[in-house]
Parts: sequence; C-alpha cells; structure tokens
Amino acid sequence: MAFPHPPASARTALQALIGADPDLASILERAGPLPWRTRTPGFPGLLQAIVAQMISNQAAAAIWGRLRVLPGALEPAGLLALPDESLRAAGLSRPKVAHARVLAEAFQSGTINAAALEAMDNEEAIVTIASVKGLGIWTAEIYLLFALQRMDVFPAGDVALAAAAAELKGLATRPDPKALRVLAEAWRPARSLAARLLWHHWRHLTGRPALDDFPA
Repeated sequence: MAFPHPPASARTALQALIGADPDLASILERAGPLPWRTRTPGFPGLLQAIVAQMISNQAAAAIWGRLRVLPGALEPAGLLALPDESLRAAGLSRPKVAHARVLAEAFQSGTINAAALEAMDNEEAIVTIASVKGLGIWTAEIYLLFALQRMDVFPAGDVALAAAAAELKGLATRPDPKALRVLAEAWRPARSLAARLLWHHWRHLTGRPALDDFPA
C-alpha cells in the first residue's frame, strides 16, 4: 500500500531532525522513505484509536475493516444506533463496545468537538480526550499525531516505540515510558517525526505492518 511522502513543512523539520541525530538518519538509509500515515480527524480517528488499543496491528486492522463498513458506524449517532451484537460481531470486545459508545455520546453531547480539539494546544487536547472513559493518554497522543498531524507529540507508552528506540540506540533493556520521554527530549520540537521514524524502523526490522497498511 503506497503512502504519500511527508508534506513540505514536515520535510524541513525532518531534515533538521536527522541532521541532529545520525541514528535517526540511518533509519531512512535502511528502511527507505518515511511513509506519511494519517487518520481522519474527529470521531472516526478516535474510534480507530480505540480499536487499536492493546492488540496487534493485524488484529486491529481486521476489526477496523469490519467495523467501518457497518452502516453509520463512523458517525456518533449511527454507532449509538447499532446493537451491541453488531459491534461484537465486528470484533470489538465488550469493554471496547462500551468505550466506543461513551466516545459517541461525548461527541453527541459536545463534550468532545473535533473543531475544538484542533484549536487546543497539545496539552489541553490530551487532557480533554483522556478525560473520556476508555480513552487514555496514549489514545490522545496517537490522535494528535496522526489525525491532527501535530509535530511535537511522543506517545511514550507505545511498546513498539520503546522496542525500536532500544534497538536503535543499543540500550540494554527497553526503556519504560518515563525513560523514553526523557530520551525523546532530544528530539524536540519534532518528536512526532522521531516517533514516525521509530515506527518505520520497527516495521522494517520485524516485517510487522501498521494498522494503516491494511486497505479497508
């Protein structure tokens, strides 16, 4: 599946980032150009993040492919109208069905608003998203990074990022989220690009596709 290259603004920041960190530069040498993955802002992007929580990309892709074709599933009102049985048949666990419904209700009530999230700074947006039951900091950071394409977000709780950083930097063990955030400080103000590079590195090493590698 082909992906577009980073937009011009990101390419400028990417050049500065890899110029400052030869290890990150080596990823492009081995793995090839950085694919530019995005997700749909608003309800679909956050729903996709819920689907991807705590399961493999392959499993998440299969579930997302079934979920997104259910009539109305990518709209808050439409998802709320679907019976639990339909959501469970698509592959959502019972907790994820509940979380998806809470998310839809938050959009319906205006507790979360796509335009408002886009207008917030990173910290405020993360707090707003993570305040909804079933959505945590990782989910919020993934949304900001891929749906809103923010340039300086680093989901330090992501296991693949920790594994990639440990391999790339020759660390004895995988850093925990706190240590990974400290490591990522060196990549400000383009930590999102560093995260994208590390995921690119890990996919190249393991051959494991990303959720977005699967056509729906």
